[in-house]
Formats: sequence, structure tokens, C-alpha cells
Amino acid sequence: MKKALVFIVFALPFLAHAQDDLVKKLDANKSDSAKRKYTFSPVLNVERTSVKNQGSSGTCWSYSTNSFLESEMIRMGKKPVDLAEIFTARMVYIDKAENYVRMHGKMEWGDGGECHDVINMYAKYGTVPQEVYTGLNYGTTKNKFGEMQAVLKGMLDAIVKNPNGKLTPNWKKAFVAVLDAYLGAPPEKFMWKGKEYTPRTFADEVVGINPKNYVEISSFSDQLYYQKVPFLVPDNWSFDKVYNVKLHDLTDIIDYALEHGYSVAWAADVSEKYFSWKNGVAYVPEKDWDDMSEEEQKDIFNGPKPERKITAKIRQAAYDNYETTDDHGMHIVGIVKDQNGRPYYVVKNSWGEKNDYKGYLYVSKAYVQYKTTGILLHKGGIPSEIKQKLRLN
Repeated sequence: MKKALVFIVFALPFLAHAQDDLVKKLDANKSDSAKRKYTFSPVLNVERTSVKNQGSSGTCWSYSTNSFLESEMIRMGKKPVDLAEIFTARMVYIDKAENYVRMHGKMEWGDGGECHDVINMYAKYGTVPQEVYTGLNYGTTKNKFGEMQAVLKGMLDAIVKNPNGKLTPNWKKAFVAVLDAYLGAPPEKFMWKGKEYTPRTFADEVVGINPKNYVEISSFSDQLYYQKVPFLVPDNWSFDKVYNVKLHDLTDIIDYALEHGYSVAWAADVSEKYFSWKNGVAYVPEKDWDDMSEEEQKDIFNGPKPERKITAKIRQAAYDNYETTDDHGMHIVGIVKDQNGRPYYVVKNSWGEKNDYKGYLYVSKAYVQYKTTGILLHKGGIPSEIKQKLRLN
């Protein structure tokens, strides 16, 4: 017993020293871990309205581009209005149904659309405030479009099969009746702040944008640059064309726009594992996901990592082999830098606020160059040299 006691007395200083070393190592590991996490510092911001939630509907294109229009109102010195995204979507569904029937069902059907759809519907039908038309017509508090779209698709496919030999003039009335049942009939006239409006007069007098001032841009190396070219993505149901620019023009345009107070509606692929809604970060790691070790995959969002250099060839290949798909619409509203000085775009999403950045994401320039399907903005937000190449007034 005495020998054991003596050993313990002599061992205690060494044990204490070893414990101190262990604590220091753990603290150092915690410090290294903390350093690996993202720290974003603001560079610039464009004013915008609050984050919304599109619910169970594929209407991101309407939420993102109506958010963009709300920022345009602020830029023009107007008080922004919460615009009715589902009013826009409803009008799209009517026009899309006409094309679907005209094309004998040989085109995409569903909630999906493009940024230009919001501008086109605004020009054709006008717009209304959210408080006037919510699209919530059967007791829900969020959009739930699955049943409605199944009914609409079944109806349109039955019409296309054409059992009577030719179409009746009533098919469109029946289609609109289904929309009314699920979303509610849109107002022909409404009162807003003590004055009566139609969707047309509200758009012209309150929102006040000129649809002719907005352009949609993408980058395809298999098409002529600085021309309007076919926009070959499935949700382009209206067959609109886009202006085609070189790869780095995309981010040069976005940078210039943000620096001059313009925001940008952004359509992109979000299917990659290095796009994380939860973490609020998207970038392009040097390695493909399948080439990473399990440890590298787990560490992918644990702070800034080196990025792949994106070229026009890489970008085009991703389109051609279905790696880049037409997934989602968002709203670019600013720039931040991480702790290493790398810039990221501040992106407002429409999936509510349940992620690490309360509804926002930080997206690297490489990701935008690689995975953008299209951007839409006011032509005043385009650098003059690119505007001249596109022959925009």
C-alpha cells in the first residue's frame, strides 16, 4: 500500500502535465475547427423584401422574379408591394395549357416556368398584391399543388387524345374552372389603399416597371455569342429566346448590376451535392463528389475549400450530359466575402427561413458560372461594352 501511494504521489505531476497537453490539443482542434467554418463579411447589398415560402409548389420562378420586381420598385424609389406570386403562376398555367394542347401534349407540363414568364405575364395581364390574391382557396396556409396539377394534367391529356375528332370550344373553360376551384378566381377589379384597380392599372400605376427594359441572358458555347438564341430547357414552355454571352460575362454582368444598385433574378441547377440549402452555401470543389473520400465528403461544408476553375467547355459539357438541369429560381441581392477573401453572391431563396442563414444562401462565382441556366435583369444593370455587343438601347 505504501509503495503504491509513493508511485501515485510521484506520478501526479506527470499525469497533470499530460492532461494539460491533452486539453491544449483539444482546444487547438476546436480552434482549427472554428477556423474551418465559414465567416462571411458583407461587401454590398441591394434592398429587398422579406423571404417567402413557396410551399409544395414548383413556383420558384414566380417567387424569385416577383421578389426581383419588388426590389426594382425599391430601386425606382417606390414603396415595395408584396406581389401575388400565384396570380402570375395562374396566368402562366392558362397560357401553357394552350401551348400544351397546340403541341398535342409533346411538351413539359407542371408547375415549372422561367424568369421571363413573370415579365411576360406582367406585360400581358398585369399583377395584384398578395393580400388580394393568395391562391389559398381550400383551407391551406401554404401552397400544395400536387393534386391540382394531377387533375390539370389528366384533363389536358384527355383533351389531347381528342375522342370527338376535333376539339370543342369549351375545353379551356373547363380548365379555368379547375384553376378557380383550387386557387380561386382572380379579381377583375379590387380596392387597394382606398382606390379601385384592375390588375393592369395596378401594374402600370403602382408597380410601374416597363417590361421592355428587362432581358434574359445565358451562356452556351455551341451557339453564336451576343445573339438571341434558343433557350433549350424543358420549362421554357413559351419558347422564348435568350441573349447568349461568354462565360465570364455572366458574372461580370451580375457584379456590375449589384455595384450599381440592380438585383438579378437567377435560374440555376441545385441538384449538386455541393449546393447545400441547410448550410446555406454553394461552391464547386476541385474534385467531383464521386472522386472524394468519405472524409472529404463529410468535410465539404466545413469551411472554405479550393475551387475548380470553370471553363466554357466544362459548363457546356454539363448541359450536354444532363449534369446541369433546369431546377430552381432565386434572387441575387448582394455580395459577401469569406474569411479568405473569396467573394460569394448573396442569394434570397423561397423555401422559408429554416436554414443556417434564415432563408439566404452564399454562392461562389464559380458555382454561378458553372450552374446558371439563366439570369434576368434590367438592361441598365449590364456593362456598356456588353450592352453594345448585344445591341441593346
